Amino acid sequence: MVSSIQKEKAELFLKYHLDKEILVLLNSWDTGSSKLIEACGYKAIATTSMGISASLGYPDCQVMQLSEMIKTIKGIVNAVQVPVTVDIEAGYGNNLNEIINSVKKIIETGIVGINIEDSIDRNPILIDEMEFCERLSAIRELSDSLGFHLVINARTDSFYTSLASPQEKLSESIKRGNKYREAGADCIFIQPVWEKETISTLVKEINAPINILANPTMGAGLPLSISELQDLGVARVSLGASLMKATLALIKKVADELSEKGTYNILLDTLRPLPDTAMAYKMATGLNK
Repeated sequence: MVSSIQKEKAELFLKYHLDKEILVLLNSWDTGSSKLIEACGYKAIATTSMGISASLGYPDCQVMQLSEMIKTIKGIVNAVQVPVTVDIEAGYGNNLNEIINSVKKIIETGIVGINIEDSIDRNPILIDEMEFCERLSAIRELSDSLGFHLVINARTDSFYTSLASPQEKLSESIKRGNKYREAGADCIFIQPVWEKETISTLVKEINAPINILANPTMGAGLPLSISELQDLGVARVSLGASLMKATLALIKKVADELSEKGTYNILLDTLRPLPDTAMAYKMATGLNK
């Protein structure tokens, strides 16, 4: 059963994709990071599959069990008040029936949106576009049968995995994006792209809200600012696993300094000013003291 609250949150989350103001999502990986992001004023929570996998000691690409991911998602949904959308990678299934069964279990956690991608294990050969459209249509049919609008963010990895030329990748992304929209997707996610001209073309040529990944770790310099992306017409921007990676990188830096020098400078710099650190802890835990 889908509750009235879940339906209302789904409608609200869909509306965020249609507003003039860009939807900004900091991707979380556990209850604490989700509560902190919500407390910082963000309108929705989006998970990162890589982040959840890493927090459980697994590599990315559907290595962790669906049951383990669902346990994490339930904790997040129960801990926050804002809409929650989850990254389900390629759908956790080897065929359409298995994917639909997985999506049904994920919906039962109380989430209102999903990311689903057209590559498996980062394979350069993408899932056949018609097969992927069949998956999207089946997920939409499932959502309709439950009486609520699941927000489907369909990710095409044409740029991410393909060995084709940049122009061919762009054309393939546009073609797939429009087909995915027709099949039932609400938003089209293309990554990694960062050039203004490419993003502008995607926004103009795909008849759907566009999600862009702002990931400073991609090795192409800093991504465009939120205001620049909004000016280009981007509807949604997410950080992917970069926030989780930054957290792990900080742990590594602190550990290296402590083992090599026996000092705490990086840790102390991060904890300053202490009142902000205490407030962040309260936000992440819900404690009032």
